[in-house]
Amino acid sequence: MIHSEIHGDVTVFRLAHGKANALDFELCRALRDTFESFASSDGKAAVLTDEGGIFSAGVDLKRLLQDGPEAIDAFLEALDAAFRALAFCPKPIVGAASGHAIAGGCVLLSACDRRLMADGKGRIGVPELLVGVPFPVLALEIMREVVARPHLARVIYGGETFQVADAAALGLVDEVVATGELQARAIETAQKLAAIPEASFRLSKASMRSALSARLDAQTDLEADIRAAWNSQATQDAIQAFVNATLG
Repeated sequence: MIHSEIHGDVTVFRLAHGKANALDFELCRALRDTFESFASSDGKAAVLTDEGGIFSAGVDLKRLLQDGPEAIDAFLEALDAAFRALAFCPKPIVGAASGHAIAGGCVLLSACDRRLMADGKGRIGVPELLVGVPFPVLALEIMREVVARPHLARVIYGGETFQVADAAALGLVDEVVATGELQARAIETAQKLAAIPEASFRLSKASMRSALSARLDAQTDLEADIRAAWNSQATQDAIQAFVNATLG
């Protein structure tokens, strides 16, 4: 599900889970395990990318419906753990999307410290509310970290997906890179971050993420309500209607 290769001080992790790298229980657990292990490894920086085409299409909605309500809590726990492993990794992580980064895929990219996207037809955005599911607290707070404040309501409530140039203007992407240069540029960016003394980066990132951590701690009751909503029949019906309309 996740391939890895070493480029000096940089470890490149490639998502390789089906044609769309859809987030299911297994991929979320693999992401958590991969980045928790990386945090205690000798690697100094990482790149999270794909094998070409799609970074991630987000939550595997068909699988979610197939597994039924009894699997939702376990999936949401795994999704939260995957996002946490990236967002709070003490080492630098560069996200590099060669194509679509949609919904949970957009959150995954946004959890990285730097975000690159290939200049092409790939789109990025968070259409969760159009699907009919409420944002898990961590997912929304990660988006709050990266989207320019004047545009946050549009991105969250509107559920639009954006072309790369527009995404950069909104803050969803730090840098737009020519398709054939994405990997080299991502590794170069990671190498520059790897050159920062480990303690200096770790402590600075902890400070950068401290407001995010505090907001999460303040919303535990809301998170419980959100998880209950995911389990509701109304939400299941909304997911089913979205799948029928868009995925067939």
